[in-house]
Amino acid sequence: MAKSSKSSRTVRNERQKVLEEMRARQKAAERRRGQLIVVVCVVVALGIIVAAAWGPVVDHFRTAKYANQAVEQIGAPASACRKPTTKPATGNQEHLPDGSPISYPESPPAFGKHYITPDPMARKFYTAQDRPALGTLVHNEEHGYTILWYDDTVADSSTQMSQIRAIADKFSGTTDLRHKFKAVPWTADDGTPFPDGQHIAYTHWSVGGTQNAASGQARQVGVWQYCSSVSGAALATFMTDYPFTDSPEPNGM
Repeated sequence: MAKSSKSSRTVRNERQKVLEEMRARQKAAERRRGQLIVVVCVVVALGIIVAAAWGPVVDHFRTAKYANQAVEQIGAPASACRKPTTKPATGNQEHLPDGSPISYPESPPAFGKHYITPDPMARKFYTAQDRPALGTLVHNEEHGYTILWYDDTVADSSTQMSQIRAIADKFSGTTDLRHKFKAVPWTADDGTPFPDGQHIAYTHWSVGGTQNAASGQARQVGVWQYCSSVSGAALATFMTDYPFTDSPEPNGM
């Protein structure tokens, strides 16, 4: 019987040893899984951080080459643009609650009824993901802003988008009212396309010249200039011919 009792203890000890080894292997496997999850999470987090930072970094290098160039030196020559056209303007001080439906027959609008609050001057460049509503931008035009609109063709061109970003950088700040400028997209959801072969539009809400603005004898018109590609030279001339002071409310921000 003593021998049998000893054998039983030996079997139990061996079983216990096997169980402990199994538990140890299981714990080791769980630790490896936990470590793998941590590694995967870190890699994903780093990927998100890199992806978020990569766009601005790439944009910086793409626009850096324009840092020492004047606006008129960026992009195509002025010959890429048609002559400006005008149309009698309406909608001065006709404010609608933000979000109200507004229909603009022109592509893009240069005047008309608009929302109560204009977009702040600080932001100069937008994409389709974050652009203000058309009714907001038309209020900016009432305050003397020149808007550069670019269509989907230009949005797909990294070169032209870099040029537009570089141009927008030239108008940074909020203290110089001559820098009332915004570059925004015109998408297929906004309305009809620009005229055939034209992918850029400059717009301004004019009172017919600064002398009319000063005297109150406003002959308000919307002004459009369409271009086949980005032209800083044409834009510089456009903003000289139609400055912020030539607008219904030039002192509004």
